[in-house]
Amino acid sequence: MIEKRIDELIEIINKASIEYYTNDNPSITDQEYDDYYHELEKLEEEHPELIREDSPTKRIGGKIIDEFTKVIHEVPMMSLGDIFNEEEVREFDQRVKKVIPNPTYVCELKIDGLSVSLIYEDGKLVRGATRGNGVIGENITHNVETIKSIPLKISDKRKIEVRGEIYMPKKSFNLLNEERAKNNEKLFANPRNAAAGSVRQLDSKIAAKRNLSTFIYHLPYCENFDIKYHHESLDFMKKLGFIINPNILTTSSIEEVIKYINEWGEKRDTLPYEIDGIVIKVDKIEDQKKLGYTSRTPKWAIAYKFPAVEVLTKLNNIEFCVGRTGKITPRADLAPVHLAGSIIKSVTLHNEDYIKEKDIMINDTIVLHKAGDVIPEVVRVEKSRRKGIEIPFKMIENCPICGSKLERKENESNYFCLNPNCDARNIEGLIHFSSRETMNIEGFGESIVEDFYNMGYLKSIPDYYKLYKEKQELKELEGFGEKSINNLLDNIEKSKENSLEKLLFALGIRYIGKKTAKILAANYKNMDNLMNATYEDLIKINDIGDIIADSVYKFFKEEKNVKLIEELKELGLNMQYLGNETIDENFSNKTFVLTGTLSNMTRDEASLEIENRGGKVTSSVTKKTDYVIVGDNPGSKYDKAIKLNIKIWTENELLERLK
Repeated sequence: MIEKRIDELIEIINKASIEYYTNDNPSITDQEYDDYYHELEKLEEEHPELIREDSPTKRIGGKIIDEFTKVIHEVPMMSLGDIFNEEEVREFDQRVKKVIPNPTYVCELKIDGLSVSLIYEDGKLVRGATRGNGVIGENITHNVETIKSIPLKISDKRKIEVRGEIYMPKKSFNLLNEERAKNNEKLFANPRNAAAGSVRQLDSKIAAKRNLSTFIYHLPYCENFDIKYHHESLDFMKKLGFIINPNILTTSSIEEVIKYINEWGEKRDTLPYEIDGIVIKVDKIEDQKKLGYTSRTPKWAIAYKFPAVEVLTKLNNIEFCVGRTGKITPRADLAPVHLAGSIIKSVTLHNEDYIKEKDIMINDTIVLHKAGDVIPEVVRVEKSRRKGIEIPFKMIENCPICGSKLERKENESNYFCLNPNCDARNIEGLIHFSSRETMNIEGFGESIVEDFYNMGYLKSIPDYYKLYKEKQELKELEGFGEKSINNLLDNIEKSKENSLEKLLFALGIRYIGKKTAKILAANYKNMDNLMNATYEDLIKINDIGDIIADSVYKFFKEEKNVKLIEELKELGLNMQYLGNETIDENFSNKTFVLTGTLSNMTRDEASLEIENRGGKVTSSVTKKTDYVIVGDNPGSKYDKAIKLNIKIWTENELLERLK
């Protein structure tokens, strides 16, 4: 479930931020944090209606502890957007060129350390501060004064702020961990964590012993020093005595940028310090101002993160999961392994055909990768490592939960448990029914649904609407109470008012997703009309093919499903389509694609408005696309629209036509 995953990611990221910024004791690596953060960003981009107010994507950073004096950054220390492959490098170049036709770039190594702001007045270091949450940092002057690469005095008497990265050289890191091991102290996971923990010590003697160093890479207020280019600011800061990383490229060629990235990707292990990518910046300060910022990142700079690598691990066992439709999915139980910043313990094996095609056996050594994606997958089996103890895969014949005989339908790769009373199927179906994208019964997370099912309160869909009869008993359950149960019951009652398409999606009809449910509801207007539709009627509708028409027709011909609908009617659920379908010549029979962030509505809201006026919204730009609607930070879809000479609407143009 997407909403559950978003909630999980927010909990993980917020917990990690507290551990890192507040407790100096992170439990996950920076790469893991990045992976979770980018997974959340991607899900929120795809499902803007699920963005929570407390999402970490709405903030620049984390919390600050009380032991250090808080300081406010006059210019926020913003983070950089991340990219992961050559295509995204080119997309960044194209976005820049839409504003700056002939940009010059400066490429720098992305040092894996802790961001720092240093302020000098009358030639003296007066403040060193962490990035903190980007707006408010912590005063760590007493510790930065111990770092030998940071000058305590400079020749220029003007007020100057410089920014850079405090890092721990690999040699210092190894010596530190050797010493901690001798003292039976917990080892630091990596040089980045060691550096961060060192500069946030109350006792500066500890920081002084850690042999930290810095690279300075940014000069705010360049205009105050008559500096017009970023590379000039680097030269200026170097002359003042700051250490600037020497591995810098200035170029107007994106091909040279990509070559630089590839070269340092291969040479990174030869460096005496850790790097985790390459930073690409527009060189001219005036051009930077023209490009501007998003709410969190500059549009004139980007961070290329080195791609994921392949890793080897042992496949200990193959287990089987049961979905709400009864589909059986084999999953590999793995020896835990680090991959692209995550610890991977299991991976989907999809189906029997997939396993046989890759010749996967229990006890095999397998190769995993992510390749810039958040979902790990099996690349291949290392057959040369087989020792004769491997066990060939054999598909199970019975459901692992209820024991029913499994069935594999003709022309399908998946096996299904067809037992309508299978506990696993029923629980997954109930979870789906109350989820945000379906009936949106707030408060019914997976664990609560499973608990209520196991306690006998929630065995079928209608039971949601009969829970009020158990109110007294429910209030007595541990972890609940009158207020929480009242909220649950109120949310259940509210869900009765949902439009027909919500209910259709919630019923779990095979092949019926959110979009198809909307098409059916808009065409048939009420449940009775849809239930009486023939296969021939259904197949006449645009976007309803043979398989979907057959699935819908058969669903409403099953007696148990007819009884379910009748019972839900009696319980007061709305069976009407509540959308306002208006034929508008601006939208009717036209195909639209949305790209970028809209300011006045979410993408889902815009899609709904377009569809309500007879238009069709798709996810890919093709020759059949009529219009591409462009918001802030459009991606490759915008470029493809230009290439195919497809008409472009801005958000304002969309709003005008919606009026």
